Amino acid sequence: MSTTEVPALHLRGLRKVFGTAADPVVAVDGIDLDVGAGEIVAFLGPNGAGKTTTLDMVLGLTRPTAGTVQVLGGTPRAAVDAGRVAAVLQAGGLLRDLTVGETVTVIAALHHVQHRAGEVMERTGLTPLARRKVRACSGGEQQRLRFALALLPDPQLLVLDEPTAGMDVAARHEFWATMREEVAGGRTVLFATHYLEEAQAFAPRTVLIARGRLLADGPTEQLRTLVGTRAVSATLPDDTEGVDALGSIPGVDGVRLAGRRVTVSGTASDEVARVLLVELGAHDLEITSPTLESAFLALTAEDQG
Repeated sequence: MSTTEVPALHLRGLRKVFGTAADPVVAVDGIDLDVGAGEIVAFLGPNGAGKTTTLDMVLGLTRPTAGTVQVLGGTPRAAVDAGRVAAVLQAGGLLRDLTVGETVTVIAALHHVQHRAGEVMERTGLTPLARRKVRACSGGEQQRLRFALALLPDPQLLVLDEPTAGMDVAARHEFWATMREEVAGGRTVLFATHYLEEAQAFAPRTVLIARGRLLADGPTEQLRTLVGTRAVSATLPDDTEGVDALGSIPGVDGVRLAGRRVTVSGTASDEVARVLLVELGAHDLEITSPTLESAFLALTAEDQG
């Protein structure tokens, strides 16, 4: 992002406290965050981390106790009213007695974009469900409907709070395939999710929060390497003599033997692989890189400690 470009999202010192002065509950505790136009950012954190509260402030649904929120250079309410930002939330917001088609038509009229209704339904796979009552739709189908409603005003920023909640695996894959098409044109996406594989597969950048504070912010691939640990596994010959020596290699922090299959964890994967293959005569060697999940667990454990 250039120094002159207005960020899609600009948070400074963002803080939200619930409860009373005598018994405060700090949900968000001084978050600073910039999201540039066209970025796709995953917002990760354990339950109670402050993800949804932060997104509520971004959407103008709740006011910060302290700090500032700018969305596309203005206030959250101005961006929402202009249709420049839209959201897919976890629940609510649908009239159960309307059909899917009626729901899309009504919301399109409110945004004065009736001409987009059919196109958006087709793009989100809702055309076959047009005559179905909302109450008869599955949880995943209702999430697809919320997604369609969010796309109607053609927003510059999409905010997604657990967007695939209630979807089965196939529906989740279909949702993200559609989302990839939507962001290809430069739309900005900020999404909170508990599915770490979604962040790893879809978001080039990941923001991790816990207890209302930002713990990490950077390229998703780099966050994976924060743990630094790789697992090297191999099948040993009939004689497993020499396995104990693996534990003395600098950088090794664990050796596990199951039958003749040995797994060595640590940061010395190259040296471990050499010893296994050359000195111990092992075969079927595999090296596994750290996952976003391992980084997530390590960073949140450090915060709680």
